[in-house]
Amino acid sequence: MQLGADMMHLVRVIEGQIADAMKNAAGRAREAGDLQFAKVPDFVVEVPREKAHGDFAVNLAMLLARQARQNPRQVAETLVRHLDTTGTWIARAEVAGPGFINFTLDHRWLYQVPAIVEGQGKTYGHSEVGRGQKVQVEFVSANPTGLLHMGNARGAALGDSIASLLSAAGFDVSREFYINDAGNQIVNFGKSLEARYLQLMGRNVPFPEDGYHGQDIVETVQNIINLVGDRYLDWEPEPRQAALIKYALKEKLDGIRTVLEHFGVRYDVWFSEQSLHDSGEVAATIAELQEAGHIYERDGALWFKATAFGEEKDEVVVRQNGVPTYFAADIAYHRNKFQRGFRWIINVWGADHHGHVSRMKGAMAALGYDPKSLDVVLMQLVRLFQGGELLRMSKRTGQYITLNELIEEVGVDAARYFFVMRSADSHLDFDLDLAKSQSADNPVYYVQYAHARIASILRQAAEMGHQLPAASECDLTVLTDPSELDLLRKIADFPLVVEGAALALEPHRLTRYAQELATLFHVFYTNCRVLVPEEELRGPRLVLAGVTRITLANLLGLIGVQAPDRM
Repeated sequence: MQLGADMMHLVRVIEGQIADAMKNAAGRAREAGDLQFAKVPDFVVEVPREKAHGDFAVNLAMLLARQARQNPRQVAETLVRHLDTTGTWIARAEVAGPGFINFTLDHRWLYQVPAIVEGQGKTYGHSEVGRGQKVQVEFVSANPTGLLHMGNARGAALGDSIASLLSAAGFDVSREFYINDAGNQIVNFGKSLEARYLQLMGRNVPFPEDGYHGQDIVETVQNIINLVGDRYLDWEPEPRQAALIKYALKEKLDGIRTVLEHFGVRYDVWFSEQSLHDSGEVAATIAELQEAGHIYERDGALWFKATAFGEEKDEVVVRQNGVPTYFAADIAYHRNKFQRGFRWIINVWGADHHGHVSRMKGAMAALGYDPKSLDVVLMQLVRLFQGGELLRMSKRTGQYITLNELIEEVGVDAARYFFVMRSADSHLDFDLDLAKSQSADNPVYYVQYAHARIASILRQAAEMGHQLPAASECDLTVLTDPSELDLLRKIADFPLVVEGAALALEPHRLTRYAQELATLFHVFYTNCRVLVPEEELRGPRLVLAGVTRITLANLLGLIGVQAPDRM
């Protein structure tokens, strides 16, 4: 049976075949009087965890058992008895455990895979499930008052990978950095800059207790002095702080942009928090909430009725002194996102923002937007280890270890791969020694080595006068070794892995798949010599190596990691 080389999701087609066969079996069983039920319930066709359980498993029997008034295993046996697999790739169906039905396929369907991979090339794994829906991914959004640290770095790798996945799944994606250039942190930033400026100019002034103590602030102020000297020395505090902030913000943002671009992250939009105040959007947002009855006054402040949306307490949006809170600006910012036409808004935040998620969803509901259109990926902390010991301080800055230092230590590829290896809601222990090692124990090295090994095979073949043939030029049915079939099967899964990871906002699924694919390739390489004298076997094995290389390269590209040809 031909599936057609234009079908991206071969696996999805076969899942449909199995689902239809099961529904038809249930219908025939009911007509024969062997089963009684009103309606076939929604059931799942899934890949079993254990290879011994077949290629796919179905839970229909367990869901039908109550209606049929039989135990699930009896129902499963009845369904299998009425199953017609004509015109499908199903080789056999077996009842297992409490009532699962396991399906084993005719492996010849796998010979469709290489031509599809070759035909789609760099877009293999992509889909149109997003149908061009506008999506915004906002991530990092660090205060522009210091250097990027490990939490920012993990957020950058996660956010950028999520955005790439969504693009591959057919969404229209915009990457955005929210510049926190308003509020108390900027006030403290200005006071810190002023104190350092005066100190470096020889004035004995105290440093503010809640100021920014990092060495990078001293370096920024020294850069200002190199430009303007004592120009601000006798200015009044307010204009002096404003002048220092203006220069320092530009320097800090330029630095953040530079290190993120070095890390492979480029934004479509850099959005200023201050612009929300300047444009009147914060005031307009508060007025809209007030008009809708979601804000009240108490003790001279304005409060958002968060309790009406499931929160334990209401939240201040305008303080007694008339200054809007950060929460108010954040509501205005998210309102602005929806007004720009985004249908799905995704934020990558630190786990310490957990309590802010439901408040923001409530505020969006109050403004008439669907809170389900706002998703927040919460990420846990990163701990750095070296020599088996936890690293807390940077040797260079005396404080936290920066993204720049990490890149210098392990490189972009290892850093990005390690940051997406675990689910965002899991704590990440980053082993610097492991990330730098050139061994199979290093996950990114292991995967990249598989790609480099394939490139080496193809170079050797070319040197021997054997070019990589097209799948259509070969008889792929000679690929019958279990390691060859397992590798083909894994490659066929890639589009569904990408789609699933995109919709779940879980890029760690890609690294898990990458390890499995690399392992299967290494097993194939060990069991099956590629550059054999027999052309009828060499050609198909070169094709299999080639499509593995395409899949690995596409996968690594989605998480911002290089696919090297030499290592």
